[in-house]
Amino acid sequence: MNKTIKYFVNQADDRKRLDIFLSYRIKKLTRSSIKKIIESGNVLINKEIINIPSKKVRLNDNIIMNLLLSKSENKIKPKKINLDISYEDEDLLIINKSKGMVVHPGAGNYENTMVNALIYKYKNKLSDLNGSLRPGIVHRIDKSTSGLLVVAKNNFTHAGLSKQFSNHTIKRSYLCLVWGILRPLAGKIETLIKRSSKNRKLMSVSDIGGKKAITNYKTINTFYSKDVPKISLVECKLETGRTHQIRVHLSHKGCSILGDKQYGKKNIKFKKIDPKFFEYLKKFDGQALHARSLEFKHPTRNKWVSFKSNLPADFKKMLDLLTNLAS
Repeated sequence: MNKTIKYFVNQADDRKRLDIFLSYRIKKLTRSSIKKIIESGNVLINKEIINIPSKKVRLNDNIIMNLLLSKSENKIKPKKINLDISYEDEDLLIINKSKGMVVHPGAGNYENTMVNALIYKYKNKLSDLNGSLRPGIVHRIDKSTSGLLVVAKNNFTHAGLSKQFSNHTIKRSYLCLVWGILRPLAGKIETLIKRSSKNRKLMSVSDIGGKKAITNYKTINTFYSKDVPKISLVECKLETGRTHQIRVHLSHKGCSILGDKQYGKKNIKFKKIDPKFFEYLKKFDGQALHARSLEFKHPTRNKWVSFKSNLPADFKKMLDLLTNLAS
């Protein structure tokens, strides 16, 4: 079972960084390991998940920590879950993640993630640079986003891929359906993004503070219909990879993604609506955002490789309907 430790912040620890506070109390774990535990969503302050190591603790805070990175006390449970593997060699694999699948274990979900499936299939034949909680995981996409991910089978490959992500040389493109029409139709969104002060689980655009985030976008098509609001098919290419970046940037531009329950429009009311479109919209699960392509230099073969994936069924069904209604 997971070992859970509880702490209470006293006067002497008021306003200390969370990772420093915990590292003083858990001598057997490095500060780096503690940071990874925090970032993976396994630390709660006053029952709220906190994944920012620099978060300041306050007097009388109640802190709960799940020691999921301690190999001697916890192991990820292998689970037979189907993985859509687009490509595989001795160094890496490309997975077409389905919508609804969480990438790695975290608070509330320890057994039904992509990592559980990877452990079942590959056991210990994955990189461990990101710790035992994230074997092979080089980058992530949101639970409700579908599309391509690269997984490293060894540390050399992992390090090579991580460097490319850090240098922003890996090419990633996404397709999404958004409410309205972006102005201009193509361009670059460049802002700072930081944790929302209103909801720590969400991100927001900031004028001061945060990390630089750059999204290049291009409108592929716009759909006009008498009984359907204006909707656009947009391609986004990332220069950076901040948490929820595309969703935050498009919402900031006033064109949130269809189905996005966190950054999207809430309680939308229509004066007149096509019944078939309305039915599709009600059944649409998660946001209409798909990581369509992934390109990078293969770390061991030293050649440029590229991968593409098809749209998931519900995304394609909605796109086909919009195309038919607008024709």
